[in-house]
Amino acid sequence: MKRKWYQYIVVLLICIFALTGCGSSQEKEKENQDSAPEIAGLTYEKTMDLTYAEEFDVYYYKDGYKLINIQESGKYLIVPEGKEAPEGLDEDIKIIQQPLQHVYMAASASMSLIASIDAVDCVKFSGLDESDWYVDAARQAMQDGNMIYAGKYSEPDYENLVDGDCDLAIESTMILHTPKVQEMIEDLDIPVLIDYASYESHPLGRTEWVKLYGALFNKETEAENFFSEQAKIIEDLEGFENTEKTVAYFYINTDGTVVVRKSDDYIPAMIEIAGGRYAFSDLKNPDNNAPSVKLTMEEFYATAVDADYLIYNGTIVGQVSSIKELEAKNNLFSEFKAVKNGNVWYTGKNLYQSTDTVGELIRDIHLMLTEENPQNMTFLQKME
Repeated sequence: MKRKWYQYIVVLLICIFALTGCGSSQEKEKENQDSAPEIAGLTYEKTMDLTYAEEFDVYYYKDGYKLINIQESGKYLIVPEGKEAPEGLDEDIKIIQQPLQHVYMAASASMSLIASIDAVDCVKFSGLDESDWYVDAARQAMQDGNMIYAGKYSEPDYENLVDGDCDLAIESTMILHTPKVQEMIEDLDIPVLIDYASYESHPLGRTEWVKLYGALFNKETEAENFFSEQAKIIEDLEGFENTEKTVAYFYINTDGTVVVRKSDDYIPAMIEIAGGRYAFSDLKNPDNNAPSVKLTMEEFYATAVDADYLIYNGTIVGQVSSIKELEAKNNLFSEFKAVKNGNVWYTGKNLYQSTDTVGELIRDIHLMLTEENPQNMTFLQKME
């Protein structure tokens, strides 16, 4: 009798767990459906699953329509080839017509993600010269004449874009500094999509933007496979024991201010995963949601002077590759603990375009913190 009651209870628990799981799945789908924008003439089907990315969502509608919602910049309706946008569409929704075959890529950091899903052939116009690309597929496309230089983000060759039937301009947040350029491109009936991946708070959130590009180019499967591989690499790295050593990651702006990342940014998260502590533990941007914060040298000094390690970000306004060059920026650096102990490093220019291999920087920082062989590093080099 006891055994029968035991078996009954086990079966009952299994049923309860099954129903609870089913209920959770249904509740999640109900939440997704409730949050999906209603578009007259279109029928909602599903929402893209995202694990880390918080700056965008993708909603799928019947007959191949998709809506990308980028939190900071707005909504984009992807209209499949051979279809038309529904009538009466809200004015704040931009239309992107597939197929995309003549894209202007001014967000250079996103090219590696596009290459990872084999969609570089959809990019015809580049915002960088061939010599400035560190993404092999992009450089090769320019060498083969399949991609041409069409001016940098702030000075695009409008005539070239129009004559070449540009169907989409992908911009980084740098375009926000030149709003008239964005307005001009849009006046030419070229939609502008702004990539906010740099605003993500987790390194995998930034990488998960590959799924947005998968939706744009109908390569969702490739994007999902690539992201799963990268997620596995970084999740495996999260087992590093924390050394409690502090790290300041920064660069000196042209106006003399020091630019650091806010505390809940993906760079501090990478430092934590690598086994370190970000020196600025509670730093926010007082003006907006931008990931970078400008400090005076005195403000930077107050916290970073005692940091165990300094990493100079040489991808923005040029590299500083020696202690002498760093001290030439400001003689206060001679008083820094990391400078005195010879623990100052800098990133290579290729880091900014390597969104597809964020795990490599985490490994580099771990090697730096544990003082293992620097010859195994990919992005970091030691200042002499």
